[in-house]
Amino acid sequence: MSSTTRDAATVAAGSARVPLRLPTASSTFIVGIAGYLGVNLSPYMIIAVQQGLDADVLTASWLVTGALLLTALTGLAVAPLCAGRSRRTVARVGLLLAVVGFGLAALVPALLLPGLLVGGVGAGGAVAASGAAIAAFRNPDRVAGFYGLANRGIITVVLAVVPLIGLAPIDVFGSMAVFSLVALALATWLPAAPAAPVHAAAAAGAAVPLEIPPTGTVRTAAKPSRTVTIAGFTLLVVFALWAASEDSLWAMVGVMGADQAGLTPEGLGIALSGATAGGLIASIALMIVGDRLGRGIPLIVLLVIGGILKIVQGYISDPTLFVVVFIVWNTTYALVFAFFISTSAALDADGRWSGPLLATYLVGSALTPVIGANLVAALGYQGFTLTLAIASFVLAVPAGIIGLLSRRLECQAAEVAA
Repeated sequence: MSSTTRDAATVAAGSARVPLRLPTASSTFIVGIAGYLGVNLSPYMIIAVQQGLDADVLTASWLVTGALLLTALTGLAVAPLCAGRSRRTVARVGLLLAVVGFGLAALVPALLLPGLLVGGVGAGGAVAASGAAIAAFRNPDRVAGFYGLANRGIITVVLAVVPLIGLAPIDVFGSMAVFSLVALALATWLPAAPAAPVHAAAAAGAAVPLEIPPTGTVRTAAKPSRTVTIAGFTLLVVFALWAASEDSLWAMVGVMGADQAGLTPEGLGIALSGATAGGLIASIALMIVGDRLGRGIPLIVLLVIGGILKIVQGYISDPTLFVVVFIVWNTTYALVFAFFISTSAALDADGRWSGPLLATYLVGSALTPVIGANLVAALGYQGFTLTLAIASFVLAVPAGIIGLLSRRLECQAAEVAA
């Protein structure tokens, strides 16, 4: 039996993916959003750190970046645990640390910095546990669409409400602590890692007795083939590089729009709001389409389109057109992000790759303001966008190949299961 067929047998016999239901979906999505809250609220966190520590903007920015990097590194470190029976434990411990850390940052000025860092570490556990849990559901493409919709919808509300409360440490970090507490209460419904697969011989027609584990226990799945392992690690590297490319443009859009197209602050607000709306539309579209289009071809096409849009963005001098192209680019970005998630989830139902994937994104994006600023200084806006476009074109090849592999494994798994 070939390694691909063996992997398909593993997926078919042992994945036991569950349907998307409200309790498990709510838990998975809210825990993930809690883990990513620092990324989305980073502009507010910088202001809160400035007020709490009487620091300048550069110092505050680096402190927040440090917390985000801790989230990423922690997520990568604990991701293997989330592919087994420890998934809910990792989520609970991480969210408890987030509640304590952000709570201290909100309430005790002298402990703002250590509290921020502890909260960042805790968020990493939530990111890894949620990412791994996504792989437990059927139809990863549709699930990725639902996740994107929930993420952008809830974050849009949070981004609008927090400034109304205030941007002092007690307001920003207090909100993060409360949200983490809600996620902690929901963590008990995270879907567990599937039971171990039937031996591959079963896929070849041999009769293999199946041991039913006692109620409440979870058995470890079989080790994936070298092909899937290489594909998984390659996907993580590609995703990190893609994240750095995409978020560099996002970080520079305000400065770039003002210098190149005369974009006003009001216009920038429209661009960012429209980008969020575009992401919502993309998520809804993926929820409807599901896996009908596959993953490999959509990933290649979307990455190429995204690269072209980046080049166009570097040559626009009209502010209205600048905003329109930016919104279209961000809609494409949201679709690519969702396809990356579904591809990682389809490679292994235990979440071996979807667990570290979301943390990997943070590694790629945490330093993008610095990366973007240096590229613009060295190459100018047109050279900057061209460089990012070339990155998209190059990354489209391995991303598409891995997407095709994940889809082929799913189709073969369905045949084996039948």
